[in-house]
Amino acid sequence: MNKAELAAEIAARTNNTKKAVEEMLGALTDVVVDTVAKGQKVTLVGFGTFEPRERQARETNNPQKPGQKIHVPAKRVPAFSAGKEFKDKVSK
Repeated sequence: MNKAELAAEIAARTNNTKKAVEEMLGALTDVVVDTVAKGQKVTLVGFGTFEPRERQARETNNPQKPGQKIHVPAKRVPAFSAGKEFKDKVSK
């Protein structure tokens, strides 16, 4: 399901226009991205948590030149952890 399909499904379930739902989804994603980029968590109870995580620097093999090591620097990456209700529903 892509963003347009998601908006159409939400619009049908909530009796809102697809355009209004697309605006709300856009605002939601903007807020989540901006908040996580600032280093803060966004928790949607029952759904999950979006948060920044630190990835350690490491040495790894160069896939283009086997046997050669390359350095991968440390960086902050976005992460999502599914909530209990979400996990339970998917596992059934």
